[in-house]
Amino acid sequence: MTRFQRELAEQRWDDHRFYHQSRINQTLHLISAISFLLAYALLFVNPAMAAIVGWCVSMVTRQSGHFFFEPRGYDRVNQVTDEYKEAVKVGYNIRRKVVLMGIWAGMPLVLWLQPSVFGLIEPANGLSGFVHDVGIAWLALGVGGLLFRVLQLLWTKGPLSAFAWMFKILTDPFHDIGLYWRAPFALLRGEWLDPMAHVGHGPDRSVAQLPGVTR
Repeated sequence: MTRFQRELAEQRWDDHRFYHQSRINQTLHLISAISFLLAYALLFVNPAMAAIVGWCVSMVTRQSGHFFFEPRGYDRVNQVTDEYKEAVKVGYNIRRKVVLMGIWAGMPLVLWLQPSVFGLIEPANGLSGFVHDVGIAWLALGVGGLLFRVLQLLWTKGPLSAFAWMFKILTDPFHDIGLYWRAPFALLRGEWLDPMAHVGHGPDRSVAQLPGVTR
């Protein structure tokens, strides 16, 4: 494997084993991934609507899984603390996600109170114009949030981690469908947590057992 491939595989492996133990969270990620693919397609015909689908469906389902269903506290599967996982998280940890989602939720209010955004844009005409402006603002937030974290990682971890994370985020919808399509069936069997027998124990960074990855 090349260094980039290995870094990407390790980031995906850590993301899976640390942050996707809940079957509800996995199922919500499956829904999120499918709707993100729809948003990707909409980008070519209606960018504002693509952003609305991406944020209101894809991001809400995805982050709800992390906020409300993923177990917190000591991680017995990986034998690490929650504090450790939050500290080593390459992408957006819970604290950063709260800030990002807070900005997302506040943007429509800003546009409602200041339709011209203090003279920066042409004020919207009617409800459809307002919805369009909100969608474009959310699209800008998505692109800005991605680039901001990439720049942070370039500074703190170097280009390999930064660009591997960017590629991971952009391709997660495709990857998550293959990884979590079985989660709804597990939920129907009454399995609330993935037993993660393939993970083993200990905070090693082995990626050999991640689906589709070989050493």
